[in-house]
Amino acid sequence: MKIDITEKVKIPEEVTIDIGKDKIKVKGPKGSNEKKLFHPKIKIEKKDNEIVITTKKATKREKTILNTLKAHIRNMLKGVKEGYEYQLKICSGHFPMSVSIQNNELIIKNFFGEKKPRKVKLRKDVEIKIDGDIIKVNGVDIDYVSQTASKIELATRRTGYDRRIYQDGIWIIKKAK
Repeated sequence: MKIDITEKVKIPEEVTIDIGKDKIKVKGPKGSNEKKLFHPKIKIEKKDNEIVITTKKATKREKTILNTLKAHIRNMLKGVKEGYEYQLKICSGHFPMSVSIQNNELIIKNFFGEKKPRKVKLRKDVEIKIDGDIIKVNGVDIDYVSQTASKIELATRRTGYDRRIYQDGIWIIKKAK
């Protein structure tokens, strides 16, 4: 059965939003974020202090897309107001591993005694801090922050080895909520 669906998202204080034809721009105290969110049968509007997402005669597929757009908008609003943070732990049991940041790259030296350092390219939108054996990844876009954290974790992955025994590497210990 096809029905009309309307979902609303409240805009928090200190946050401004600009809705274009297919882009949404959000600005807040932590920074700004811009995403391309568009579907031909779904309309996104700003009314008073909330965002209204509507669709007429929606199928199951359009309902799922509407809820996905709502979740993306909620994540954008939370990101510019509070920000997102991932924490990774540097674990080196066999060889002392050193991690540094140079020229927008994270460089991992002496991983399992390797002579050639492993490198991870970093996004400019994401801020990274190294405090001892903890790496903190911060940003306003949850997609970029989580992708950067997973890239760092994947850079130290060793295929063919049991990760319960060979626990050396960089591991995600705290995710953004």
